[in-house]
Amino acid sequence: MEAHLVPAALIDFADPHDPGAPRLRHAFGVPRAVLVARKPAQVRAVLDAVQAAAAGGAWCIGALRYEAAPAFDAALQTHPADGPLAWFAIHDAALPWPGAEPPPQDAPTLHWHTLPGRAQFDAALATIHQAIARGEYYQVNYTAQTVASVQGGGAQSARALFAALQRAQPGGYAACLDMGDEQVLSVSPELFFDWHSGPGGGAAGHILTRPMKGTAPRGATSGQDAAHAAALRASPKERAENVMIVDLLRNDLSRIAEPFSVQVPRLFHTEALPAVWQMTSDVRARTRAATRLADVFAALFPCGSVTGAPKVRAMQAIHGLEPGPRGIYCGAIGVVRPDGQGGIRATFNVPIRTVVLRDGQAHCGIGSGITSGAAAGAEWNEWRHKRAFLERASQPFDLLETLALQEGQFRHLAGHLARLQGTAAHFNVAFDAVAVQASLLALAERHPAGAWRVRLLLDASGQPRAEAFALQPTPEPVRVRLQLAARPLAEAHGEFVRYKTTRRAHYAAFAPTTPGVFDTVLWNEAGEITETTFGCIAMLLDGRWVTPPLPCGLLPGVGRAMALREGRLLEAVVRVQDVPRVQAWAFINSLRGWLAAELVP
Repeated sequence: MEAHLVPAALIDFADPHDPGAPRLRHAFGVPRAVLVARKPAQVRAVLDAVQAAAAGGAWCIGALRYEAAPAFDAALQTHPADGPLAWFAIHDAALPWPGAEPPPQDAPTLHWHTLPGRAQFDAALATIHQAIARGEYYQVNYTAQTVASVQGGGAQSARALFAALQRAQPGGYAACLDMGDEQVLSVSPELFFDWHSGPGGGAAGHILTRPMKGTAPRGATSGQDAAHAAALRASPKERAENVMIVDLLRNDLSRIAEPFSVQVPRLFHTEALPAVWQMTSDVRARTRAATRLADVFAALFPCGSVTGAPKVRAMQAIHGLEPGPRGIYCGAIGVVRPDGQGGIRATFNVPIRTVVLRDGQAHCGIGSGITSGAAAGAEWNEWRHKRAFLERASQPFDLLETLALQEGQFRHLAGHLARLQGTAAHFNVAFDAVAVQASLLALAERHPAGAWRVRLLLDASGQPRAEAFALQPTPEPVRVRLQLAARPLAEAHGEFVRYKTTRRAHYAAFAPTTPGVFDTVLWNEAGEITETTFGCIAMLLDGRWVTPPLPCGLLPGVGRAMALREGRLLEAVVRVQDVPRVQAWAFINSLRGWLAAELVP
């Protein structure tokens, strides 16, 4: 073990037993000591020292790398670690959470390198499926690291990035650790375990684990969202994946549990995260008297949800599939604190949705459980959905509404404010209706006459501002010219399509370059028409005007919604192959209304 001093930590954990209870939310200053294990033989000693410190009244904040596994069982194969196997800061007391969040602009802008290419991904899944067919294992959690360069750095920028990550992935079990050579920013939604040792540390204790296995994307509408959650709960593939890990956790817990005390009180519970639905199950037990923190880790670590089943063989497969160490990702981050009765309370997350800053780079792991029923395309999309929190946090953006101001009056104001409020709720941004309307009123008073294009923006702190620009006349001729995109919009089902923000690079890539073309008609990877780069689309097909339904992947336009309410439009899926049958086209947005259009080659 080593002892040295490092800067502060932040812990923001949900109460795993009561979602409505106050969160465990504290800051920690310079610790009185730091305990570090760099060799497997040192890990248990660090955990014993942590337990002794917490029983004596200290708060201990720290982490274990995935590569600490051989400290508990030499059969658990990993790559060599890229840092300390275990790291804990010892604090005499917890401090209040910092009052003011760092300004969003203080967070570094990160451009993430892509995950392994699709061909490499498909090859890895084929290898896993072949091994499953041979009976080598039932499930393997396959992961990869994505990397970004970090400009600047320092404690303030790390703290600001942590705040941005929390806005992108609120709730759960969040922690910010400065370990000297690296900063760990975890916004994990997954509980590893919550263990109460019992009074005096020698009595029987209680432990809860909550493995997270099974994923579905969030829906574009409330109805589709509910359907995705229901489909996840009912999916034989996702339920089988979850049950495999529940059984693994039951077996792991039996090593430290009193006889017949292991129970599964809740199975297949769906939890709503910003980008995905996740399925969790609860596994509980009474731990035997004199169980120690090191015994709990020896029984459970790494969590079965990030290995697969059976654990030993799955970890051997991971060693062969993944080229390097996982590090803190898939290890454990948590807090060990006194219970006031001579015992301890230990709560650890599974560090998924976790960014590590080191040597001018940011690292983040993404993965999923692969079973015999896993299809490469579905798993690839699952990785994209899980990565959404990174995209949201890595580049600053404002929420946006664009509306018309004509002769001092806003057009369709109620619809725009309702949509902005929904966008704010989705992105966890404060929405002050009074402040927003005051901002618009002040702008209208400055522009009492003429036609204006108004950009209403809401920044990450919920501060509104409104900007006005002269509204240029609609291009002549009145029938605007549209072109069909040459390739699908890969982000069609992403949140930056469903919700309007200043993040528009995915649209800008399809901006028309041909002179005289007004806009581009987009379509998704399933070949379904969706929208244009800055409006909705209507098509006269089989004698009726139709517009794509929201689940195809498009912004819920205010002008579109009005046309639907008036009965002027119906929703229908139209595919690229149906384009020759379209009798007429129209472009719709709130700013310019309904414009007749034509599709040009």
